[in-house]
Amino acid sequence: MKSPLLSLPGAVPAEGPDEGVAAHYGDPFREQRALAAGTGFVDLSHRGVVTVTGEDRLGWLHLLLTQHVSELPAGQATEALILSPHGHIEHALYLVDDGTTTWIHVEPGTQGGLLAYLESMKFFYRVETADATDRYAVVHLPAGSIAEVPGGTAVRETAHGRDLFLPREELEAFAAGASHGPPAGTLALEALRIEAHRPRFGLETDHRTIPHELGWLDSAVHLNKGCYRGQETVARVHNLGRPPRRLVFLHLDGSEVSLPGHGAPVRLAKDGPEGRQVGFVGSSARHFELGPIALAVVKRNVPVDEVLLADTVAAGQEVVVEP
Repeated sequence: MKSPLLSLPGAVPAEGPDEGVAAHYGDPFREQRALAAGTGFVDLSHRGVVTVTGEDRLGWLHLLLTQHVSELPAGQATEALILSPHGHIEHALYLVDDGTTTWIHVEPGTQGGLLAYLESMKFFYRVETADATDRYAVVHLPAGSIAEVPGGTAVRETAHGRDLFLPREELEAFAAGASHGPPAGTLALEALRIEAHRPRFGLETDHRTIPHELGWLDSAVHLNKGCYRGQETVARVHNLGRPPRRLVFLHLDGSEVSLPGHGAPVRLAKDGPEGRQVGFVGSSARHFELGPIALAVVKRNVPVDEVLLADTVAAGQEVVVEP
């Protein structure tokens, strides 16, 4: 879905998973600084939006998600995962309930699969699910923003900022407002996400990722709730062992011109570019203060002080998930 905000001055279209919105509006570093200072906004209207209504909605979602949501207070944001029977991550959900509707946004293009799963699990519960992507656009306001939010808008507020579920017909008028500051692209938001060590589904995950590997036990998994699909794996790894891989933050060699792309192999620097692969790059970016950075997933037994090669770029690692 192509955003109308791509017509704003200086807009450069994003590629990959963020296709359909702007990567930047002419100056990614300026946009990063603005977001870090609490000004500006990011068009995330390419993300999928799913709504759940009905009086059983929270209790029903509680049975399906990794998060405890049966008594979720209105207006309180949370994250949750849907796992496979073997505990592998299938969906990452960012949600809030407004008292009558649970609002969920997900990675672009994944809402159809999520909705199909939710529909298959309705049974006799009094719930209704809907793909609201064509009617609502997600807009992100950074932490500290004092921007005015249109009345009646569902808002998901976290320590990292506010996500607005804005009617699509209001998107251009919102962008033209003066209270929030200039637009910033996804490159700026991604750089700040990587700096904050926050994984993203589809980038730091693959078909066998379990929540423990990415640190999602802290934000998206409740360890003392009732049964849900994949819980056995979550409990077993948490109580009896360690995950096979771990998320790391990489400080990349700033003398290199190019960044390692998503999926690029990670190796031990001492083994050279032909050495055995020990992981993969999830996301990379150029940060306005830290320089080139990345998130990667590596084997748990990789020494934490080992210099790595992200594709061909030397990288020092910073522990995110303990080995």
